[in-house]
Amino acid sequence: MIVAFGTYDATRHPRAGVLVAGLRAHGHRVDELNRPLGFSTAERVRMLRQPWRLPLLVVRLLTCWLALVRDDVAHRRAHGAPDVLLVGYLGHFDVVLARLLHPRTPVILDHLVFAADTATDRGARGLRVRLLHGLDRLALACADVVVVDTDEHRAMLPGSLFAPAVRTRSRRTRQAVVVPVGAPEAWFAPVRDGGTPDEGTSDDGTRDDAGPLRVVFFGLFTPLQGAVVIAEALADALPRAAATGRPISATLAGTGQDHAAARAALAGVPGVTWHDWVEPGDLPGLVADHDVCLGILGATPKALRVVPNKVFQGLAAGCVVVTSDTPPQRRLLGDHIELVPAGDAAALADRLVALTDPAELAAARMRALAGRDTVRPAAVVGPLLDALAARGVRP
Repeated sequence: MIVAFGTYDATRHPRAGVLVAGLRAHGHRVDELNRPLGFSTAERVRMLRQPWRLPLLVVRLLTCWLALVRDDVAHRRAHGAPDVLLVGYLGHFDVVLARLLHPRTPVILDHLVFAADTATDRGARGLRVRLLHGLDRLALACADVVVVDTDEHRAMLPGSLFAPAVRTRSRRTRQAVVVPVGAPEAWFAPVRDGGTPDEGTSDDGTRDDAGPLRVVFFGLFTPLQGAVVIAEALADALPRAAATGRPISATLAGTGQDHAAARAALAGVPGVTWHDWVEPGDLPGLVADHDVCLGILGATPKALRVVPNKVFQGLAAGCVVVTSDTPPQRRLLGDHIELVPAGDAAALADRLVALTDPAELAAARMRALAGRDTVRPAAVVGPLLDALAARGVRP
């Protein structure tokens, strides 16, 4: 029996749900002891950059932990000790509690983000970043298996903790496993071979020549995502496409650090729709109503190490995905996504204009649909299944 443990929120951050669903799909029993903290990644980073906000985090965390302790005691009385604890995404603090409650049980930490790396990417410097490095190291030291999403992130793990000869207090070898982010099943709405039948789509599922190419971007408008680059590309592409008689419409959803600059870049450009907020349950449908989903275009060091949620989710929704040509994205999904140079607004604009050609779009759609099943929860958890089996944990 596996227990998924922590204060994760699978509605806001679907990664934990993807791992749980993938393990269950392969026959594992996974019970969840989860008390969502209620803060987004952006809110947590803001607290770490603005220390006067930290008391709110501490109070909320302790409240959730008290409930988790009660849940854990009741679960052990009813079902016995788990074979493994899986600490969900953003579990830097939760993994410490998991280790204290289960000192002899293997603990798996889903370390999708390094706290210091994320804060640095969003502008933090100095003492705060050094403290977050310490938090990362503490969290990693509490785990027996650390799950990351790319080889680049695995390379960031401290060698002193993850050298082959290092063993944990329970005398098990500490291990790092790469598990791609994947997409929740809710994103896999049925699509026809040509795409999602909707307004501007013909009966055979392909886009009508008269309808615009529908492009969507959603996110937190961070430097990693390259929101300003995307806005500049759209400001270039939309007038050019309109002049050729094959227009583009764009939907941008979300707010964040670079939101104002992105809006300024698109000021006065027709064909742009803005949504400051979309409910998580409505987001898959919104994305599936578009032809193209944009990934990330940032050129920050962190941007070159990730394959973001939206790339997996866009594929799952049946869209053509256009994103930056970085080693992890090319390595994992290069045959199924459209790649342009990171930070290059002109290249993105050119690719979007090219996709207004029905033949270009149809070919890109076929590449995307061929990779759709590779991002399902059951497909991405393979390396984690192997790590569990090596510890004698099987369905």
